[in-house]
Amino acid sequence: QTQLVESGGGLVQAGGSLRLSCAASGRTFSDHTMGWFRQAPGKEREFVAAVSWTGGTIYYVDSVKGRFTISRDNAKNTVYLQMNNLKPEDTAVYYCAATTYRRGVVTPGLYDYWGQGTQVTVSS
Repeated sequence: QTQLVESGGGLVQAGGSLRLSCAASGRTFSDHTMGWFRQAPGKEREFVAAVSWTGGTIYYVDSVKGRFTISRDNAKNTVYLQMNNLKPEDTAVYYCAATTYRRGVVTPGLYDYWGQGTQVTVSS
């Protein structure tokens, strides 16, 4: 069974850091673009970051540029999201996802596999 399992969420004060991990099992995702999305209560799911299968191409939503870093370790079938200088508006459930698409990777509908999500809460 193919699974993406996120971990590393939690409660942190504004200005703090968290590192999310997404471990894949059941198949390799080394040839997939991996992405992170988030969804706050009452809002649509929002693209956060994505990394190409080689790690050579990375995308971020403007609101996290300079604060978040996405990376992947294909040998471990794992993708990471390092989040620094967290703000209350970063509070959401964070999901990792995988897609075979190389372009348009900001669109949730292009992703084939999703994790169950991990809660990130940033207090002011």
